[in-house]
Amino acid sequence: MSVDQKLGSKPEDMQDTSADLSPELTAEELAEIERKFDPETAFRPTGKALGFFIAAVLVAMSVYHFYASGFGLIRELLHRGIHLSFVLGLVFLLFGWRRETGITPTVGKLRIQGVPILDMMFSVLAVAAAIYLPLLPPEIVSERVGNPSQSDVLMGTALLLLTLEATRRSVGPTLPIIGILFIAFAYFGPWMPGALKHGGSSWLGIINHLYMTNQGLYGVAIGVMAQYVFLFILFGVLATRIGLGQLFIDLAMVLAGRYSGGPAKVAIFSSAFMGTISGSSIANTVTTGALTIPAMKRIGYPAHFAGATEATASTGGQITPPILGAAAFIMVEYLEIPLRDVLAAALFPALLHYFGIFIMVHLEAKKLGLRGLRAEELPRMGVVLKDHWLSIIPLIILVYLILSGKTPDYAAVYGIIACVVVGFLNPNNRLSIPDLWDALGSGAKSTLAVGAAAATVGIVVGVVTLTGVGFRLGYVVVQTATDIGEIVGGIWPLNYFSVAQWALFFSLVLIAIACIIMGAGIPTTATYIILVAVAAPALAQLQVEPIVSHFFVFYYGVLADITPPVALAAYAAAGIAGSNPFKTGNTAFRLGIAKALVPFVFVYSPALLLVADGFTWWAFTYTLIGAMLGIGALGVAFSGYLTAPLKSWERWYVGITAFLFIAPGITTMLIGIIILMPIVILQQRRGKTSDND
Repeated sequence: MSVDQKLGSKPEDMQDTSADLSPELTAEELAEIERKFDPETAFRPTGKALGFFIAAVLVAMSVYHFYASGFGLIRELLHRGIHLSFVLGLVFLLFGWRRETGITPTVGKLRIQGVPILDMMFSVLAVAAAIYLPLLPPEIVSERVGNPSQSDVLMGTALLLLTLEATRRSVGPTLPIIGILFIAFAYFGPWMPGALKHGGSSWLGIINHLYMTNQGLYGVAIGVMAQYVFLFILFGVLATRIGLGQLFIDLAMVLAGRYSGGPAKVAIFSSAFMGTISGSSIANTVTTGALTIPAMKRIGYPAHFAGATEATASTGGQITPPILGAAAFIMVEYLEIPLRDVLAAALFPALLHYFGIFIMVHLEAKKLGLRGLRAEELPRMGVVLKDHWLSIIPLIILVYLILSGKTPDYAAVYGIIACVVVGFLNPNNRLSIPDLWDALGSGAKSTLAVGAAAATVGIVVGVVTLTGVGFRLGYVVVQTATDIGEIVGGIWPLNYFSVAQWALFFSLVLIAIACIIMGAGIPTTATYIILVAVAAPALAQLQVEPIVSHFFVFYYGVLADITPPVALAAYAAAGIAGSNPFKTGNTAFRLGIAKALVPFVFVYSPALLLVADGFTWWAFTYTLIGAMLGIGALGVAFSGYLTAPLKSWERWYVGITAFLFIAPGITTMLIGIIILMPIVILQQRRGKTSDND
């Protein structure tokens, strides 16, 4: 049933002014936008016979991971090797040397069914290199660690090179270049400058560490992908197929559509709901933006603002429990805490992100005088629940199992089973056998790029553990921040804060900048893993709790998706909105400014994360209130409107005052409120004057 049918028909004289929530672009056009801006989905077309073979391998990959996590007892190294062999083998079949998209396979003398013979050879070699070591008896592997054989070195070298190339094809060149630079750093250690100088390592030593141990290619990153992330991505695909995504969009319309600027608020709520089952910013943008962006434009929002709203809301999916993206599961492994603790810590920062966007779009709607959706344009709650209530059962089961203390893979396995059962029983969005086959294949295909990226991140992490560069870089960051702090701390009235306080602040700023720059070219998970190796030692020196430093890096890595010049989620939204991509990216960053503020808040007051040491409800309460006031003040400053337009100096005044709420405390919060009161009073008077006019 189409969206128009769900909403009901409208009189002809309303067609030009109603906020019809039907997509302006076809499914093929939307898919092309996603492929254009998300290299992870730029799969090349193949012939029918090879396409069926690849689909069968993808389905086998899903079935294997489901069995291994739910019922199998497979050695850790073997499980990681099988996962990596699936990923690399399929990447060389589905991603070309250069991007090949479209419908028709590329024809050539040295191609079979659209795939070059050389890529087929790379695929076979990658599978062999990835599975060679894990298939050896464990006692032989143990004997060879530290003294690899010639065949070990050859296979390790092949796997290293093929992993870098597979990552370049599926993710882009930035991450492989970083991997190569780290390998060079390990080899040329004696010639490095200053604190980065180290003894260096031979090629044999590098291969031994990265290939023969669990500190490199077969390390934590690929292990988490194989054990947890794959299953949660598959769960998200199945949950969407059985109608959970449509339920979320319809519920968002019912809850928020009638209020001022309704479609923009629908975008926020629907993206927040979708974020519970999807950790991809671009996928969320395309899925919900197909409906919300045209609706926002029709009621009067500028095209760039409509695209930016959807992009900013959709990036929240990566920080919204219970999926969060792969980084959450990496965090579980690194910090050795239950997933439920990570989800609890993520909850209120995610809500503050959406609160910040809501404030912005509400003020923009008031400033432009935009209406909400009419009753006839909205679905009815009773009809929505009647049609889709079954689809939420798998999500409830998943969350219940996680909160009850079950392991993430256990919860995901039973969530997937629930999706299949509900899909077969549900009279609406019924799941057929061909649908299940397609979903299993799509779920596996969605993991290929992030799987290749995880393997390359393993190379980077392996070099960090081999050389100790993380602690060296952490020392450099803290020392640089301390030097800046000593300069700033000598200036009145900035000398009110100690050098140590300034050192912490500037360390956070330097790490945040590094996260945004790194995140501009590589996936969020890769950014998080690489930079936490630097940030965790640096912030530990400044007495910041591990979970706080991990979340700080994670949040700023996500922010890169809406930070120009490489704001991929914003550019995808611009493609749907028909707006200027750079202008859309700038506006998205402005709307997402709360996401840039919140990490500083929970560093200075970890109570916001709920599970940090020394948590009290009193500290949590005043931190949350202070953060909301600060985010609200920033929203007023950036939109230039409260109850009436603000003058330029008033916007600067409010914006600067908002930063008082970064370091939450009763004193700073009261000072901030007192300073803001004159502007609030002026706004009330202007608002009454404009109403009288």
